[in-house]
Amino acid sequence: MDTSHFNNEQRREWMAVLSHSQPQELLERWRSLNIQADYTLIRAPEIGLVQVQARMGGTGQRFFTGDATLTRSVVKLASGTYGYSYLLGRDKQHAECCAVIDALMQEATHFHTLQETLIAPLAANREQRLAARRAEVNSSRVDFFTLVRGDNA
Repeated sequence: MDTSHFNNEQRREWMAVLSHSQPQELLERWRSLNIQADYTLIRAPEIGLVQVQARMGGTGQRFFTGDATLTRSVVKLASGTYGYSYLLGRDKQHAECCAVIDALMQEATHFHTLQETLIAPLAANREQRLAARRAEVNSSRVDFFTLVRGDNA
C-alpha cells in the first residue's frame, strides 16, 4: 500500500473529523458521492465500554472518572487496505461508515476526492458547532475580581 500521499497526523485529523461528525450528515454526504466500496467486515461494529481516566490538576495521580460507551469497527477493502473506527456512543452504522471511509482515504485514488468533498466540509461544520457552543458558554460567563480597600499595614 502506497501511503506517500498522507502522513500519520493527517490520518489522525480525518479520523477525528469522522468520529466527531453528525451521523446523519456523514451518511448523506457519503451517499451523495456514490462511491462503491468493496469491503469485508473484519470486526463487525460492536458496542463496549471504555474506562475514562483523568489527572488531578493536570500533573497529579491518575484516577478513573467512569465509563463511556464506545463503538468500534474494522473493515478490509478488496485491495487489502484496512480501515478502523472508534467512536463514542452506540451507533453501529456510523462506526462502519467511518471505517470504510478511513480505508478509502488511505488509497491515493480516493484521497483527494474524499478530502475535498467529505472531510473538509465535515471539519468546517464541526468548527461551526464548536464556535456556537463557545459563544453560548461565553455569554453566561461571569468574571470575578477583588477590590483592595486601602493598606492594612
